[in-house]
Amino acid sequence: MSVDGAARGLIMVVEDESAIADVIRLNLAKAGYGVHIERDGTSGLAAIRSLKPAAVILDIGLPGLDGIEVCRLLRSENDWTPVLFVTARDDEIDRIVGLELGADHYVTKPFSPRELVARVTSVLRRSQGSPDSPPNLLVGNVRLDPAERRVFVDQREVELTATEFDLLGYLMRRPGRVFSREQLISDVWGYSAAGSVRTVDVHIAQVRAKLGEASPIRTVRGVGYAVDNPVRRTSRASDGQQ
Repeated sequence: MSVDGAARGLIMVVEDESAIADVIRLNLAKAGYGVHIERDGTSGLAAIRSLKPAAVILDIGLPGLDGIEVCRLLRSENDWTPVLFVTARDDEIDRIVGLELGADHYVTKPFSPRELVARVTSVLRRSQGSPDSPPNLLVGNVRLDPAERRVFVDQREVELTATEFDLLGYLMRRPGRVFSREQLISDVWGYSAAGSVRTVDVHIAQVRAKLGEASPIRTVRGVGYAVDNPVRRTSRASDGQQ
């Protein structure tokens, strides 16, 4: 375990290859993060539960519990800590399964350590919100609170991952505009990845499944996605009366 430079938050790294774990640790520590490393899925899951890290970098091919099972167990416990999968397998099935379980990113070995740190920083910045967040957004029965990063359908709160929340919020803030998958990857995920447009489809499907019939997202065949319903911005005072 290393806690050097922990001011930006603790990152859990669950990786059984020592050389890779050390490279990740050094780059995260250099960027100002605290780091805790575990070598197998069972120990990693226990450490995540006890230490409550800001984010988890999770290898899929772990001894004991694999990374997908670790993520599945966390989400079943309503633990929505941001998860970034790292794996040597470039199998689309693995990628889709991981994203469907609520992973925020998916990085295939070999990868750039700087890119991995940048993605950690990006997802943490989004998951923590901003004091200057805009007013709440309301579309039909769906209300999104940017400041507290909460989503409601009527009075029922809907648990979204950091990336799912940002994808929904991005579309709701721009009603009537149609965005391509490439635009969403660039603007929501914050990077260009020509081979990752399927990631958008999986996240859209997850958001729709969680919102049910209240989902305001429309597919524009051959182009991308849009929210067409009028968006009503609500005040904090009126929110408490809904």
